[in-house]
Amino acid sequence: MTTFSNAEDQKLATLASATLKRSGAKQAAALRDNTGRTYVAVNISTPSLTLDACDSVFTVAMASGISGIESVVVVGDKPSKAGALRDFSASATVFYCADNGEISTL
Repeated sequence: MTTFSNAEDQKLATLASATLKRSGAKQAAALRDNTGRTYVAVNISTPSLTLDACDSVFTVAMASGISGIESVVVVGDKPSKAGALRDFSASATVFYCADNGEISTL
């Protein structure tokens, strides 16, 4: 995987990648809030609920009472959008790490 300029974002990538491998999900996302706490989640796909990893990790973080988002890293299948993350924190950096190691912003 290509490295990030911010070591904290690299930690998020490592956390998301390990979660993806461990869970067998199609996507995983790791989020760092504005206090430095991290959260991780995978995509959810059931007959009655479908969330990509961005929405899942945002939900987990919101349940913990975050007041801001610094950065999010998504691995696995590319999400179509940053969704609620952008609605809540337009200044957050949201990265996607492709299987070939290429890093792009969402």
